[in-house]
Amino acid sequence: MARPTAVLCIGQNYTAHAAETGSAPPTDSIVFLKHPNTVIGPHDTVARPAGCDTLDWEVELAVVIARRTHRLTQRSEAADAIAGYTIANDVSDRHRQIDTSGGQWSKGKIAPGFCPLGPALVPADEIDPSDLRIASWVNGEPRQDSTTADMIFDVAALIVDLSQYVALEAGDLILTGTPQGVALSERFPYLQPGDVIETHIERLGSQRQVIEASADAVERETGIDPA
Repeated sequence: MARPTAVLCIGQNYTAHAAETGSAPPTDSIVFLKHPNTVIGPHDTVARPAGCDTLDWEVELAVVIARRTHRLTQRSEAADAIAGYTIANDVSDRHRQIDTSGGQWSKGKIAPGFCPLGPALVPADEIDPSDLRIASWVNGEPRQDSTTADMIFDVAALIVDLSQYVALEAGDLILTGTPQGVALSERFPYLQPGDVIETHIERLGSQRQVIEASADAVERETGIDPA
Protein backbone atom coordinates (compact mmCIF):
# COMPACT_ATOMS: atom_id res chain seq x y z
CA MET A 1 0.00 0.00 0.00
CA ALA A 2 3.00 2.32 -0.34
CA ARG A 3 1.50 3.83 -3.49
CA PRO A 4 -2.20 3.06 -4.06
CA THR A 5 -3.69 3.91 -7.45
CA ALA A 6 -6.22 6.23 -5.86
CA VAL A 7 -7.01 7.66 -2.43
CA LEU A 8 -10.69 8.60 -2.21
CA CYS A 9 -11.85 10.44 0.91
CA ILE A 10 -15.22 11.13 2.49
CA GLY A 11 -15.90 14.41 4.27
CA GLN A 12 -18.11 15.11 7.29
CA ASN A 13 -19.17 11.48 7.59
CA TYR A 14 -19.59 11.47 11.39
CA THR A 15 -22.65 13.17 12.82
CA ALA A 16 -20.80 14.87 15.68
CA HIS A 17 -17.95 16.01 13.43
CA ALA A 18 -20.37 17.63 10.98
CA ALA A 19 -21.92 19.45 13.94
CA GLU A 20 -18.57 20.72 15.26
CA THR A 21 -17.81 22.26 11.85
CA GLY A 22 -21.16 24.07 11.92
CA SER A 23 -22.64 21.95 9.13
CA ALA A 24 -25.81 19.91 8.91
CA PRO A 25 -25.23 16.19 8.33
CA PRO A 26 -24.78 15.67 4.58
CA THR A 27 -27.53 13.93 2.66
CA ASP A 28 -25.09 12.82 -0.04
CA SER A 29 -21.50 11.73 0.46
CA ILE A 30 -18.86 14.48 0.20
CA VAL A 31 -15.94 13.16 -1.85
CA PHE A 32 -12.44 14.56 -2.34
CA LEU A 33 -9.11 13.08 -3.40
CA LYS A 34 -5.61 12.79 -2.03
CA HIS A 35 -2.61 12.26 -4.30
CA PRO A 36 -1.19 8.72 -3.92
CA ASN A 37 2.16 10.21 -2.87
CA THR A 38 0.57 11.53 0.32
CA VAL A 39 0.82 7.97 1.71
CA ILE A 40 3.63 7.43 4.24
CA GLY A 41 4.24 4.93 7.02
CA PRO A 42 2.26 4.95 10.27
CA HIS A 43 5.22 6.18 12.33
CA ASP A 44 6.85 8.49 9.78
CA THR A 45 7.46 12.18 10.39
CA VAL A 46 4.89 14.59 8.92
CA ALA A 47 6.34 17.75 7.38
CA ARG A 48 4.33 20.94 7.92
CA PRO A 49 4.48 22.88 4.62
CA ALA A 50 5.86 26.41 4.42
CA GLY A 51 3.19 28.99 5.16
CA CYS A 52 0.91 26.47 6.90
CA ASP A 53 -0.30 27.47 10.36
CA THR A 54 -3.58 25.50 10.31
CA LEU A 55 -2.30 21.90 10.27
CA ASP A 56 -4.93 19.47 11.58
CA TRP A 57 -5.27 15.74 12.31
CA GLU A 58 -8.09 13.34 11.36
CA VAL A 59 -8.00 9.68 12.39
CA GLU A 60 -9.97 7.59 9.90
CA LEU A 61 -10.97 4.01 9.18
CA ALA A 62 -9.41 3.17 5.80
CA VAL A 63 -10.83 0.56 3.44
CA VAL A 64 -8.63 -1.23 0.90
CA ILE A 65 -10.40 -2.41 -2.25
CA ALA A 66 -9.90 -6.04 -3.31
CA ARG A 67 -10.94 -6.05 -6.96
CA ARG A 68 -12.32 -3.90 -9.75
CA THR A 69 -15.67 -2.61 -8.51
CA HIS A 70 -18.07 -0.62 -10.67
CA ARG A 71 -21.77 0.21 -10.49
CA LEU A 72 -22.83 -2.05 -7.66
CA THR A 73 -26.57 -2.31 -7.24
CA GLN A 74 -26.92 -3.53 -3.65
CA ARG A 75 -25.14 -3.44 -0.30
CA SER A 76 -24.51 -7.18 -0.23
CA GLU A 77 -22.11 -6.81 -3.16
CA ALA A 78 -19.87 -4.42 -1.22
CA ALA A 79 -18.42 -7.12 1.05
CA ASP A 80 -16.74 -8.87 -1.89
CA ALA A 81 -15.07 -5.59 -2.85
CA ILE A 82 -13.17 -5.19 0.45
CA ALA A 83 -9.68 -6.62 0.93
CA GLY A 84 -9.33 -5.27 4.46
CA TYR A 85 -9.09 -2.34 6.82
CA THR A 86 -6.37 -0.16 8.27
CA ILE A 87 -5.84 3.27 9.88
CA ALA A 88 -5.25 6.56 8.09
CA ASN A 89 -4.54 10.06 9.35
CA ASP A 90 -6.11 12.54 6.93
CA VAL A 91 -3.67 15.36 7.69
CA SER A 92 -5.18 18.66 6.56
CA ASP A 93 -4.12 22.25 5.97
CA ARG A 94 -7.41 23.94 6.83
CA HIS A 95 -6.55 27.32 5.28
CA ARG A 96 -5.82 25.77 1.90
CA GLN A 97 -8.77 23.40 2.25
CA ILE A 98 -11.34 26.07 3.03
CA ASP A 99 -10.11 29.58 2.20
CA THR A 100 -8.16 29.12 -1.05
CA SER A 101 -9.77 25.98 -2.43
CA GLY A 102 -12.45 27.43 -4.70
CA GLY A 103 -14.90 25.06 -3.04
CA GLN A 104 -12.83 21.91 -3.59
CA TRP A 105 -11.11 20.54 -0.49
CA SER A 106 -8.17 18.76 -2.10
CA LYS A 107 -5.75 21.72 -2.05
CA GLY A 108 -5.53 21.35 1.71
CA LYS A 109 -5.22 17.56 1.61
CA ILE A 110 -2.55 16.69 -0.96
CA ALA A 111 0.82 17.80 0.41
CA PRO A 112 3.46 15.04 0.55
CA GLY A 113 3.06 12.92 3.67
CA PHE A 114 -0.51 13.98 4.39
CA CYS A 115 -1.77 10.37 4.63
CA PRO A 116 0.04 8.25 7.24
CA LEU A 117 -1.26 4.71 6.72
CA GLY A 118 -1.05 1.46 8.70
CA PRO A 119 0.33 -0.23 10.71
CA ALA A 120 -1.36 -3.36 9.28
CA LEU A 121 -3.90 -4.44 6.72
CA VAL A 122 -6.43 -6.54 8.63
CA PRO A 123 -8.46 -8.87 6.37
CA ALA A 124 -12.09 -7.93 5.89
CA ASP A 125 -13.42 -11.20 7.27
CA GLU A 126 -11.72 -10.51 10.63
CA ILE A 127 -13.33 -7.11 11.24
CA ASP A 128 -16.86 -5.77 11.70
CA PRO A 129 -16.40 -2.07 10.87
CA SER A 130 -19.77 -0.98 12.22
CA ASP A 131 -18.79 -0.15 15.83
CA LEU A 132 -15.05 0.21 16.37
CA ARG A 133 -13.58 2.66 18.87
CA ILE A 134 -11.63 5.36 17.06
CA ALA A 135 -9.45 7.90 18.89
CA SER A 136 -6.55 10.34 18.67
CA TRP A 137 -4.22 12.20 21.01
CA VAL A 138 -1.88 15.19 20.57
CA ASN A 139 1.11 15.33 22.94
CA GLY A 140 -0.64 12.71 25.07
CA GLU A 141 -3.82 14.78 25.45
CA PRO A 142 -7.12 13.27 24.22
CA ARG A 143 -8.60 14.77 21.07
CA GLN A 144 -10.96 12.38 19.28
CA ASP A 145 -12.85 9.57 21.01
CA SER A 146 -15.80 8.04 19.21
CA THR A 147 -16.90 4.90 17.41
CA THR A 148 -17.51 4.11 13.77
CA ALA A 149 -21.18 3.68 14.72
CA ASP A 150 -21.43 7.50 14.40
CA MET A 151 -20.80 7.29 10.65
CA ILE A 152 -23.57 8.79 8.54
CA PHE A 153 -22.77 6.54 5.57
CA ASP A 154 -21.36 3.16 6.57
CA VAL A 155 -18.69 1.27 4.65
CA ALA A 156 -21.09 -0.70 2.45
CA ALA A 157 -23.08 2.40 1.57
CA LEU A 158 -19.92 4.30 0.65
CA ILE A 159 -18.63 1.56 -1.65
CA VAL A 160 -21.97 1.22 -3.45
CA ASP A 161 -22.20 5.00 -3.82
CA LEU A 162 -18.62 5.55 -5.02
CA SER A 163 -18.93 2.72 -7.52
CA GLN A 164 -21.63 4.69 -9.34
CA TYR A 165 -19.09 7.38 -10.24
CA VAL A 166 -15.72 5.65 -10.45
CA ALA A 167 -14.42 2.20 -11.27
CA LEU A 168 -12.60 1.26 -8.09
CA GLU A 169 -9.47 -0.85 -8.66
CA ALA A 170 -7.68 -3.42 -6.51
CA GLY A 171 -5.51 -1.56 -4.01
CA ASP A 172 -7.51 1.66 -4.09
CA LEU A 173 -7.92 3.27 -0.69
CA ILE A 174 -11.09 4.83 0.77
CA LEU A 175 -10.83 7.08 3.84
CA THR A 176 -14.25 6.97 5.47
CA GLY A 177 -14.28 10.23 7.46
CA THR A 178 -13.26 11.38 10.92
CA PRO A 179 -15.09 11.86 14.24
CA GLN A 180 -15.32 15.05 16.27
CA GLY A 181 -12.31 16.46 18.11
CA VAL A 182 -10.18 18.21 15.49
CA ALA A 183 -8.53 21.64 15.64
CA LEU A 184 -11.02 23.01 13.10
CA SER A 185 -13.58 22.90 15.92
CA GLU A 186 -11.61 25.77 17.58
CA ARG A 187 -11.46 23.73 20.80
CA PHE A 188 -7.82 22.78 20.25
CA PRO A 189 -4.73 24.47 18.79
CA TYR A 190 -3.43 23.55 15.38
CA LEU A 191 -0.32 21.37 15.10
CA GLN A 192 3.15 22.86 15.52
CA PRO A 193 6.62 21.39 14.81
CA GLY A 194 7.51 19.03 17.64
CA ASP A 195 3.92 17.98 18.32
CA VAL A 196 3.22 14.25 18.49
CA ILE A 197 0.02 12.76 17.06
CA GLU A 198 -1.17 9.31 18.11
CA THR A 199 -4.14 7.58 16.49
CA HIS A 200 -5.86 4.31 17.32
CA ILE A 201 -8.69 2.18 15.99
CA GLU A 202 -9.90 -0.85 17.91
CA ARG A 203 -8.48 -4.13 16.52
CA LEU A 204 -6.46 -2.28 13.86
CA GLY A 205 -3.63 -0.91 15.99
CA SER A 206 -2.07 2.52 16.48
CA GLN A 207 -0.01 5.17 14.71
CA ARG A 208 2.41 7.82 15.96
CA GLN A 209 3.75 10.80 14.01
CA VAL A 210 5.94 13.75 14.93
CA ILE A 211 5.38 17.08 13.18
CA GLU A 212 8.43 18.82 11.76
CA ALA A 213 8.86 21.95 9.65
CA SER A 214 9.38 21.10 5.99
CA ALA A 215 12.73 21.89 4.41
CA ASP A 216 11.27 24.79 2.43
CA ALA A 217 9.67 26.15 5.62
CA VAL A 218 13.00 26.08 7.46
CA GLU A 219 14.75 27.85 4.58
CA ARG A 220 12.00 30.48 4.34
CA GLU A 221 12.02 31.19 8.09
CA THR A 222 15.79 31.07 8.71
CA GLY A 223 17.40 31.71 5.34
CA ILE A 224 19.35 28.47 5.81
CA ASP A 225 19.11 25.61 3.31
CA PRO A 226 18.77 22.44 5.49
CA ALA A 227 20.52 20.40 2.81
